[in-house]
Amino acid sequence: MNTQCPFCSVQCKMTVEIAPGEARQRSGFQATGVPNAASEGRLCVKGMNAHQHASSRDRLLDPLVRKNGELVRASWEEALDTVAARFSAIQEAYGRDAVGVYGGGSLTNETAYALGKFARVALRSRYIDYNGRFCMSAAASAGVKTFGIDRGLTNQLSEIPLAECIILAGTNIAECQPTLMPYFIRAKENGAFIIVIDPRATATAELADLHLQVKPGTDSALVSGMLKVILDENLIDSAFIQSRTKDFDQLKADLLRIDLEGIAELTGVSVEQIRTAAVTYAKAGTGMVFTARGVEQHADGHMAVRNFLNMVLATGKIGREGCGYGAVTGQGNGQGGREHGQKADQLPGYRSIENENDRAFVAKVWGIPPEELPGKGVSAYEMMELVHQEQIKALFVMGSNPVVSNPHASLVEEGIRKLDFLVVADMFLSETARYADVVLPVTSYMENEGTLTNLEGRVLLREAARPAPGETRHDWQILCSVAEKLGRGAYFPFKDAEEIFNELRKASQGGIADYFGITYERLRREEGIYWPCPSTDHPGTGRLFERSFAHSDGLARFQTVPVASQGEETDGEYPLIMTNGRVLPHYLTGVQTRRSPVLAAKFVESFMEIHPMTARKHRIEDGALVRVSSKRGTVTVRSRYSDKIREDTVFIPMHWGDAQNVNLATNPELDPYCKMPDFKVSAVRVRPLAEEWPEDEGEII
Repeated sequence: MNTQCPFCSVQCKMTVEIAPGEARQRSGFQATGVPNAASEGRLCVKGMNAHQHASSRDRLLDPLVRKNGELVRASWEEALDTVAARFSAIQEAYGRDAVGVYGGGSLTNETAYALGKFARVALRSRYIDYNGRFCMSAAASAGVKTFGIDRGLTNQLSEIPLAECIILAGTNIAECQPTLMPYFIRAKENGAFIIVIDPRATATAELADLHLQVKPGTDSALVSGMLKVILDENLIDSAFIQSRTKDFDQLKADLLRIDLEGIAELTGVSVEQIRTAAVTYAKAGTGMVFTARGVEQHADGHMAVRNFLNMVLATGKIGREGCGYGAVTGQGNGQGGREHGQKADQLPGYRSIENENDRAFVAKVWGIPPEELPGKGVSAYEMMELVHQEQIKALFVMGSNPVVSNPHASLVEEGIRKLDFLVVADMFLSETARYADVVLPVTSYMENEGTLTNLEGRVLLREAARPAPGETRHDWQILCSVAEKLGRGAYFPFKDAEEIFNELRKASQGGIADYFGITYERLRREEGIYWPCPSTDHPGTGRLFERSFAHSDGLARFQTVPVASQGEETDGEYPLIMTNGRVLPHYLTGVQTRRSPVLAAKFVESFMEIHPMTARKHRIEDGALVRVSSKRGTVTVRSRYSDKIREDTVFIPMHWGDAQNVNLATNPELDPYCKMPDFKVSAVRVRPLAEEWPEDEGEII
């Protein structure tokens, strides 16, 4: 059966077959990569074992309704009637905005589109957002402000080997998107100089010619130092700046005042290393810059990305072969999922819900008066705050696990417990679904047809490979059914995913993310098409900005960025910086990968990576259970010594819930521009679990 990996943003194509002999006894299935333009036929360990969660005995196969405090099996009719009746009663009592919708970045484009429409047309609530807010919002908002458009990569993956210098900032591709690593290996074989910016010496950093082990929260300041060198050495592309950008003079004046020694002290990166990185990138004939969550998940994530884009523009390395910027999307449909209406401020086609023309266009496609469309809502974490404040009384969660994925997770869990009514649509009884009043079982990647948009803006069609098991239903079918029960079924007449996609095409036409020229028939024939694609005879746009940027005047924007350390400050009580991230075998909050025996066996529990010198200072033995505490809460994990991390930093992965949930201690401070929480800088203390410590005791010296 032909299908597509459900995990990261590469979206590798594969076949899954009944395994022969001994392999069949172990897993029943066998996955093989299929040649394609993104992964070139490669699969990583997650993709090879994804079928294990799809065939897991833990899968939900029937609707569940809470009765007498217990979730019990129910019919679809009873479950849907309960959902519609409770939503209607709550909205009648408290207003339409008393019901919120919380989506996910792994949903297909069709479901993401239907979910946005469901919130605004069926529920008529302004409160909708999704977990992609924690993935791409900083890079997305920076791209829109700088270029006028947000697409993960401004050029194609196939151009990576053509770059003479590559900067990988806050991205551990070797573990997060491993099937892309051969592109970077080929670039290095071609002579590329690779610079990695990361507080940890990751598997990706092993490929680097230069590793800048930056202090968490100072990426933006580091780039200001690099820009200072580029300006002082007269390595800017003056012709490009003059003809294709604006606002450089303000940035230049700011850079002239920067003290490079001060930057080195702030970031923990030497002046010599800053100078080497800056000069190498600027002098290269071609170059690409990639950022990911290590740069973006900060209270200044938006500005940090904008500073990297300042450097791209200052050197003219964009809009031509082997040159560009890439935000390495984390989730499977992190790109498409934010383009068609899941975000609080967006309508399909990347239109703005606050723009009257955009509202009128989409309202016409949907067959409703523009004034009936709700206004802008709030971001994902802000929704959780409203839940905790009991302003949102009911929540519909689809394809997400907010109890684990949000910062300050204890506050989120408290809020979820306060809800009058919670509906969760999922494949498993996740940490969030445990609190639900109704749980609706959904199909997996092997059963649910639809399109997804990978990190380079290539739209791909994932065919349904097998029938839905048990009583499971496609997520978009559930939305249509609930809309019908709410008396709004006329707006959701869809019989299959292709019908939804055809309406999406119309709703996106003429927008920034224009899918109008993309059809299922073309996707089957061409195996992927880049957006924007405004007509069915358009080939798609593989490389952006060759002649013009997407602002009305065609010019890209520079942005002056303050030089400062960002994030929660350490002190005597909380002397260390906690950061988080991913490990190769797991994905997001682990709801799926922890149900795969092969993947779960590789990391059966979470851990805290700590430098041996730091560990000794805090009486932490290698392999010991420890408590990592912040002002918000405590996470309990096992220590792991590593001399590949800064001595002032500890690292904990994000894939576990309950007591191992790193987000119990995470800082919820939000970026003012994009509302990204500061996942990467939390002031913490670490103590052995085996010892009893007074709560007010400070650092052990």
